[in-house]
Amino acid sequence: MSMKICGRVVKYGEDVNTDVIIPSKYLAFTNPHDLAKHAMEGLDDSFIEKVHDRKIVVAARNFGCGSSREQAPVALKYAGVEAVVADSFARIFYRNAVNIGLPVLECPGAAETVADGDEVEVDMGEGLVRDLSNGKVLHGNKTPGFLLKIMEKGLVQYIKEGRS
Repeated sequence: MSMKICGRVVKYGEDVNTDVIIPSKYLAFTNPHDLAKHAMEGLDDSFIEKVHDRKIVVAARNFGCGSSREQAPVALKYAGVEAVVADSFARIFYRNAVNIGLPVLECPGAAETVADGDEVEVDMGEGLVRDLSNGKVLHGNKTPGFLLKIMEKGLVQYIKEGRS
């Protein structure tokens, strides 16, 4: 099984924490579309405008560090982010992203190689990031088939459908 995602990149540095992905004053929102309106507000006031044509977030190490709020990957997904590629992830963010169906790929060197605005193709199953703007191919961690299925549907739907 494979999952390929293509799009332009919005790029961030290291230690992007959940407090800037979705600031705490919005945690009372239960509607994911309301959360999405405030995604990355603590870091990048222009993120909501950028995500209209940039669907892949690339970041350096430790993306999603901080508190274990599930709202962080929800806000990104509903804002229009189709995948997050990072040199490394905070473990709880990674798991929360998988559970809600936001594809995440650990790919050391991505933040160093991929530039803001580049066009990339992310092959989740093979763990590859092809930077179509500069021709470079990066090798990240392959995503096991069962995780691809969870990312595709979200954990709740995956379980409801009998893990098929």
